[in-house]
Amino acid sequence: MRRFVLALALLGVVVPVAAATVPAFAHEHPSGITDLVTPAVVRVEAKARVDITLLDHIGELVHVERSYDVPIGEGTGTVVNPEGAVVTLTRVVRTDKDVAVHAANKIFAEHHKVKIPDDFKRHTLKDKLLNHHLQECYPPKLPTATCIVDVTTEIRVFPNISRPDDEGFKAEITRVGDKPDSPAVLVPVGRADASAGLPTAPLAAQVPDKDSWPVAVAGFTRRPAAGLPETVDIAHLSAGGAGEGGRGFRDPENKVDEPRKLGALVDRGLRGGPVIEDKKGEVVGLLVGGGEDGRMIGVREVTKALAEARVIPRRGPIDAAFEQALTRFHTHYYGDAVPAFQRVLDLYPGHVLAAAHLKTSQQKRGTAEDEGARRAAAAAGDSAAGPPLWPFLVVGGVLVLAVLAGAFLLWRRRGNEEEEAEEEPVRNTPPPPGPRPAPRPEPRPGAQADRHGAPDETADATVVVGRSFPALPRTTTAPGTPVLVARDPGGGPGTRETATRPDTVPVKQKYCTACGMRLGPAHRFCGYCGHPTEA
Repeated sequence: MRRFVLALALLGVVVPVAAATVPAFAHEHPSGITDLVTPAVVRVEAKARVDITLLDHIGELVHVERSYDVPIGEGTGTVVNPEGAVVTLTRVVRTDKDVAVHAANKIFAEHHKVKIPDDFKRHTLKDKLLNHHLQECYPPKLPTATCIVDVTTEIRVFPNISRPDDEGFKAEITRVGDKPDSPAVLVPVGRADASAGLPTAPLAAQVPDKDSWPVAVAGFTRRPAAGLPETVDIAHLSAGGAGEGGRGFRDPENKVDEPRKLGALVDRGLRGGPVIEDKKGEVVGLLVGGGEDGRMIGVREVTKALAEARVIPRRGPIDAAFEQALTRFHTHYYGDAVPAFQRVLDLYPGHVLAAAHLKTSQQKRGTAEDEGARRAAAAAGDSAAGPPLWPFLVVGGVLVLAVLAGAFLLWRRRGNEEEEAEEEPVRNTPPPPGPRPAPRPEPRPGAQADRHGAPDETADATVVVGRSFPALPRTTTAPGTPVLVARDPGGGPGTRETATRPDTVPVKQKYCTACGMRLGPAHRFCGYCGHPTEA
């Protein structure tokens, strides 16, 4: 019972506390599928600078000098550390076409006024003398060459910034692959930007191996401009690996021909663009292919190329500040997101996505969509009006009823224990036949009252009442005749006192014939009922 009452008391403490507790809301990191990567997506353009000198020996000796910029590749790259290191594809920064042949065709056609296609193929002229000079202009360089060619490669990276930079920054190649779709690593010539560096993209540890895994691709079809943001599209990886051969794409519902769609994006400028995993927003590979076949090379090939180039991918202070701002923005704490995005813009003023999210946060700050403002208003209302009383009244009534029920059960249990401890009631029997004893007189003042209870009565005809200690043995005689048998305390035969004192005179013990009380030698009246001893 005590445990029951204790449990009720604990219930009375726990229930109000649980009713007043506000549940905590947890959330996963809501950075989105592309928000962490798109600020680090850049446009990469490579061209060959060809300085060519034509030695005209047909007439008077003439030296003709020309300089041509020959595009050799363009595509998308991803910044992987704050210093501005970029990973892209080899075909974006290197070509297998001979730019010296292209320059020879062009300078010969301009100087000699002949029709030669402006391409990378070797051609033949009908005029044997001009044709001889043209063939001597083509590489390789010989002692009899009519052209002197100097080729340099120039790579420019155009970052994704809110005020477009038409110049970009120069970069040089530190590593290229053996195949056109192998990763290439570029590093900027000098610092890419201010001391905080550039935004970077996180690289995944491995490629998801499940079929139809959702991803996104991002990149630029042209140089970044105010009206030309990055292009983002969704896709699904097919089953299989992701080596240099590439991993394909497949729509699980077969509604879209994803290889064809992504191949078209490659041709438009997303060649080498990051493939972004759906759950954590990390880069799992680079987009390759073209035409009707868009594929992906995996992140392991990317990290291997970075290791060979001795470039360590890492995040920077801009990324840390931006990720904190994204957490506030995507959980709808727009008031808290405003200073967070302003911090990002202080570190990197050209951050496109931070500027866009800052504008949205300023518009929604303090409105019904602002989770922070809504919770602050709710807390203020609760503190002003106070909590409602009816839950506490209900809980209090339940507790009172529980305590009363526990007290009633405890009282019933104690009553049952007391009833079991009491003796069974004495059954009344009719008095035996014969002369009835005299009525019991009132005890005289000063007479010692017996401390024991009333005499026990049974259904036997002969009743032995014992009021002395130890109790008297029972002896049954004829009905109606009370017989009292006693031990001789005065040293009668067989007693301890007689054995030790042989000279002791046996004394007969007397008992009251009315109640059976043992009498002393000098008693004239019974000390229990007052009956005279001489009667």
